[in-house]
Amino acid sequence: MAQKQHNNNDIEAGRRVLAQEIKGLEALESWLDENFINALDLLHSCKGRVVLSGMGKSGHVARKIAATLASTGTPALFVHPGEASHGDLGMVTKDDVVVLLSNSGETSELGDIINYSRRFGVPLIGIVRRNTSVLVSAADVALILPAIPEATETNAPTTSTTMMLALGDAIAIALLERRGFTNDDYGVLHPGGKLGAAFIKVKDLMHVGADVPLVNENMIMADVLIEITAKRFGCAGVVNKNGELVGVITDGDLRRHMSPEIMQKEAYVVMTKHPKTIGKECLASQALGMMPGKITSLFIVESGKPVGILHIHDILRAGVI
Repeated sequence: MAQKQHNNNDIEAGRRVLAQEIKGLEALESWLDENFINALDLLHSCKGRVVLSGMGKSGHVARKIAATLASTGTPALFVHPGEASHGDLGMVTKDDVVVLLSNSGETSELGDIINYSRRFGVPLIGIVRRNTSVLVSAADVALILPAIPEATETNAPTTSTTMMLALGDAIAIALLERRGFTNDDYGVLHPGGKLGAAFIKVKDLMHVGADVPLVNENMIMADVLIEITAKRFGCAGVVNKNGELVGVITDGDLRRHMSPEIMQKEAYVVMTKHPKTIGKECLASQALGMMPGKITSLFIVESGKPVGILHIHDILRAGVI
């Protein structure tokens, strides 16, 4: 019974924290006003980088916001306030925008960055909880978080850091949409891992030019086999006199037409008509989905004409699953 009561208390504590942080997020949603727009204007017009800094828990949140901004098309970096006072202020230029995070707005370690930005006219945005503080007074734009209590009586940063983190996400996505940042742009910035693989397109992997196995529809099968063997895709695309793809010849077609006369047959007699094809702008994952069973290659066509070929091994090597 005691263990059960203990477990119930734990669940109640967890729910209480989440409920309080949800209140913070709901208040933050209603709070967005002209200052949010003003901050976006400064960041959108920034010719350099967004330099974020904060101490303690605010610093951890600032690091995450910097990473989110950078990955969504806004060049950004994190500078530790302690290191800033010992030379890293040299990383901040007049073309940058400084964003400082502080619960109280009185964090002493941020003093040198504040003074530096004021001395050299570097735009300064403050994300802070108290509406009267050194940071609020110094900032060009002050984003003052709603006065929602922390999730514990000890005042450990909980609700406040959740609101800071969410506000950073809101800023990053609003800037993304202002810039017209696309899935393609996002993929360029995420070339590694499964996230990068999700944005790989057919054109990034396909074989082109002389590597593409193509034969004329009237070519005899003896010559077709030479082309299939030379290109090593296990197939050949069959084109008509206009260069349009009209069929494909695979190992399966050879087995179905196997006879002593097959070498003298013309390609159009043996080929499978209306083969599956794909466009070069399609995602590689879509191409993989079109390769069920024994299909291992797809021809890429434009205006009916083959411009490349993609093998299933190309897709799997790229990490697309």
